[in-house]
Amino acid sequence: MRLSALFIPLMLAACVEELEIPDGRASFMENCAGCHGVDGKGSGPLVTGVGLIAADLTMISARKGGTFPRQDIMAIIDGLDRDPHFSNAMPEFGAGDLGEAVIVEGEDGLGTPTPVGLIALADYLESIQEL
Repeated sequence: MRLSALFIPLMLAACVEELEIPDGRASFMENCAGCHGVDGKGSGPLVTGVGLIAADLTMISARKGGTFPRQDIMAIIDGLDRDPHFSNAMPEFGAGDLGEAVIVEGEDGLGTPTPVGLIALADYLESIQEL
């Protein structure tokens, strides 16, 4: 009996899949750099010379008084809470596969299922902020 008491928890632990965390920088380079540039400053090859303007993503915090608005940025990328000024050229990435969802507690204290790819991309964007 003592052996099974030790063995059962080990078997249960083996059944739980480990969550694969995507690389936010790699995701940015694959999905965003074409318009926003590899440096995130808005000068990607897909907008240069065609009359489109891509936002400088390195200045998000500076435009928001020194605070990175994580929830707002994730909503914009996902395609949820976009202002009318957003170009239709900006894809709604929430329609694609952003990975498995985890619960993220918002500023209101409520948990929201959020894809890990979206979290990783927001982490990367926060890491390139210039103040």
